[in-house]
Amino acid sequence: MKTLIIVESLFHRNTRKIAEAMASVLKAKVANPSEVSPEDISKYDLVGFGSGINGFRHYKSMFDFVERLPKQAGRKALVFSTCGGGKTSYNDALKSKLEEKGFEIVGNFSCRAFDHMPYLGFIGKIFFPNGINVGKPDGEDFRNARKFAEGLR
Repeated sequence: MKTLIIVESLFHRNTRKIAEAMASVLKAKVANPSEVSPEDISKYDLVGFGSGINGFRHYKSMFDFVERLPKQAGRKALVFSTCGGGKTSYNDALKSKLEEKGFEIVGNFSCRAFDHMPYLGFIGKIFFPNGINVGKPDGEDFRNARKFAEGLR
């Protein structure tokens, strides 16, 4: 199965590390949205879409990329994210957008990751001076990402 994982990992590269863990199992190519043309998608059997979470959603650049994609005929996709909360429900908006494009969602993964919480401003610096989830993702998260990928093979 030929696999491409598209990832936008802006701040701490946490999501990129998770993408690479999955890619090691799937023998996948990992690329940023800016490195992939919408036409490239047709060359792959499975396409992963992931980013960090900002405001309870994937980064806008990931939605912009998906918006430019042509309709797909049953192409398989996986959705993943890293964030302070680590909730797979944060993936729902991107999953819906991909389904509108014709993708079949075959996997959904999320894990906690370090977050310096700039959205909390001064309050965040008082209560969480070092951020949250320091040291995440960790070895267990990478093992879980690889196990998730094994289930997709």
